Amino acid sequence: MLANEMQAVDDIDRAMIEALAGNSRISLKELAQAVGLSSPSAAERLRRLEDRGVVTLFTIDLDPAAIGYPLQAIVRVRPLPGQLHIVERIIQDTPEFIECDKVTGDDCFIARLVVRSMGELDNILDKVAERAETNTSMIKSSPVKRRLPPLIRKK
Repeated sequence: MLANEMQAVDDIDRAMIEALAGNSRISLKELAQAVGLSSPSAAERLRRLEDRGVVTLFTIDLDPAAIGYPLQAIVRVRPLPGQLHIVERIIQDTPEFIECDKVTGDDCFIARLVVRSMGELDNILDKVAERAETNTSMIKSSPVKRRLPPLIRKK
């Protein structure tokens, strides 16, 4: 988003975004009440936020352990020469990689992986290790869950 687009996000937009971040299933009526608008006005504002790409997805927060994935890892990946696109495709095609960012620095990718066991982790990493160097850190806890960036501009 461009800097001038950020200026167009006002206090009501911020309140809508925060309400949706807390519960993306909130009804339009409840959302309108939460921000002090009529339902049609709230619907129009929400549509504009979506059109501008400020709000891109309504989703859920899922606990991987609750569905059988008790282990999570952060995997730093440095593809071997000429292997970048192949490694990227392997990561994209492996559903246990639940997040991946292409980054600057020594590594090309930093990915989050969920697995049922250490054996499963080894099997998945073996596919990547044929074409890249990896460095894996097991996640013990997540003191900061994924959250919104600050919505109030600092002057």
